[in-house]
Amino acid sequence: MTDVKALILDMDGVLWRADQPIGDLPAILQAIAVKGLQVAYATNNATRTVDQFVDKLGSMSIDARPEQIYTSAKATARYLSEQYPQGGPVYMIGEVGLQEALETAGFRISDQKPLAVMVGLDNEVTYAKLRTATLLVRAGAPLIGTNPDRTLPTPEGLVPGAGAIIAAIEAATDTQATIIGKPQGAMLQDAMQDLGLAPEQTLMVGDRVETDIAAGQAVGCRTALLLSGVTSEAAARAWQPAPDHIEADLTTLVSKL
Repeated sequence: MTDVKALILDMDGVLWRADQPIGDLPAILQAIAVKGLQVAYATNNATRTVDQFVDKLGSMSIDARPEQIYTSAKATARYLSEQYPQGGPVYMIGEVGLQEALETAGFRISDQKPLAVMVGLDNEVTYAKLRTATLLVRAGAPLIGTNPDRTLPTPEGLVPGAGAIIAAIEAATDTQATIIGKPQGAMLQDAMQDLGLAPEQTLMVGDRVETDIAAGQAVGCRTALLLSGVTSEAAARAWQPAPDHIEADLTTLVSKL
């Protein structure tokens, strides 16, 4: 892969499970740097702000800059700005990452005649929140989801993700959400533009075939599926078109670059 100049790394299931690093991350990132490869981070996780992701990476001895980080929260806020450039009220099920991105883009959180219902992962989700979102969507508000990830990898096993919350509202409203994060390619296109690279020079590295690999393939990137997250080897090998690489983890992948 001598023509690959950069890696776009997913985070959950690639770099860590919850707060547990996957491998010796400082050594892995150093090996990437020694090979002369650039790095960007693209995550469907909308719960954290960019600064919080910088801090989390720093807590694992990874020196990352804010401009290297692309989140579904930022992509969702940008999409909403394109639809409603004047800003306004939106209803949100989500956490501080999504809230900050929306407010920075000129939107305020309200259940009074919102322009849209925005849904991401919310560790404090309640029936009351689902009820309000359902009523608002049934009253005509568009349903927009940060990402379709139904589960998240943790050291204990898979737990519900944003997609599970979105699915509940879809079921209650007979409505299909507009999904902004991967497998849509917006984050990857933004990253490649900032890196100044073409898709064939970029390797998308993730742990989900239906989001990470699909997004990379959609924009023409090389792809690498890691078995350190949610996708089994059987599912990875059954995916069509097949990822360019299937490896156990990031350590193994980087050793072969």
